[in-house]
Amino acid sequence: MEPPAETVQIRRMTAADVTQVMEIAACLPEAPQWPEAAYLTALNPQSTPHRITLVASGPRPESVQGFTMASLLPPQAELESIAVAAGSQRLGLGRMLFDALVNDLQAAGFLEIALEVRASNRPALAFYRSAGFRQTGLRRAYYADPIEDAVLMRLHFT
Repeated sequence: MEPPAETVQIRRMTAADVTQVMEIAACLPEAPQWPEAAYLTALNPQSTPHRITLVASGPRPESVQGFTMASLLPPQAELESIAVAAGSQRLGLGRMLFDALVNDLQAAGFLEIALEVRASNRPALAFYRSAGFRQTGLRRAYYADPIEDAVLMRLHFT
């Protein structure tokens, strides 16, 4: 088991983190499986859309245990991914990542964050609902392999 969340630091993702981020995503079938070039583009401040990319690391800074990414489409952000390594789940890291992301978004003047999630991903749906997200729609047969509906959710910042 990984160290408790108290020893974890939330920080900006760097290019040096991408290999570990991809390894985390590869072990989680529900996580987006982006190629390395997509992550590196997400880190580029000149690319559009702009993104916020964060990692949970610790106790050593080079030890990435989770990550989150959001694309910025003012006044809304879209949560593209939030993932925690299997051995570090249920320690509060997902909530720490999400809270840091929301803080950054609110500080930048964003009004809401939206997302889509597989209808069968019950842990993610429960997490998003506990964070205050509300379902706003459904995209039928949106996902492939397997074909599955996407639940659309939105959180307005107060």
